[in-house]
Amino acid sequence: MLKGEHLTKSFGGLRAVSSLDFEIQEGEIVGLIGPNGSGKTTLFNLISGFYRPDEGRLFFKEKEITGKPPYIIAQMGIGRTFQIVRPLPDFTLLENVRIAVLYGRHGIRDVKEATGKAEEILEVSELADKMHQYPLNLALEDRKRLEIARALAINPELLLLDEVFAGLNEKEIEKAVAFTFEIKRRFNLTIFMVEHVMKAIMGACDRIIVLHHGAKIAEGAPEEVAHHPEVVSAYLGKGYVARL
Repeated sequence: MLKGEHLTKSFGGLRAVSSLDFEIQEGEIVGLIGPNGSGKTTLFNLISGFYRPDEGRLFFKEKEITGKPPYIIAQMGIGRTFQIVRPLPDFTLLENVRIAVLYGRHGIRDVKEATGKAEEILEVSELADKMHQYPLNLALEDRKRLEIARALAINPELLLLDEVFAGLNEKEIEKAVAFTFEIKRRFNLTIFMVEHVMKAIMGACDRIIVLHHGAKIAEGAPEEVAHHPEVVSAYLGKGYVARL
């Protein structure tokens, strides 16, 4: 579904992504991990059109998307969340999601119909009872769910999740992992997710890609990656592996 070939992106003298090759297959949940500054969010910004690669090419469903603007990539079927959630603060949850429906890929232009679709998405996101509240009144867990709901509202086929588990407690993480499986099933999604919460990554992902200094150092099943010597050295540490 998604393919990157020799992707490279630099900022001044810093090479954030370096000759990266990767593939995401339809129906997978793939995790992207690595130390801070390893290039994870930069890769998401390349995929979603916020950055243009210095070198390399990107393909979505065999169509080249290299350098296309974000709105075109969203129209093609790639949705994303952001590490720092930025809902529209002066609009209710329902209005936040309805706007995304109206400008999304459903082809809905009628406000009443869009309202119904937004209510459905908020129901799945367990936010229906808060739909008339404003985002700033929400707890972090619910703000994260609203961020996902807004991304779902454009009707994506591939969803990029950027640290949606960050800041959650253990019980909230368990609920969030279950929610990830639910939206994958309900909306027939392929999911590519950046995450530092290893419990979430290990529990949710079919496959994990590991970046370090912008380059891929490992790729494979969660258990395999967790014991990879370079991953242990660069990111996880022996203490984490000993607890597995």
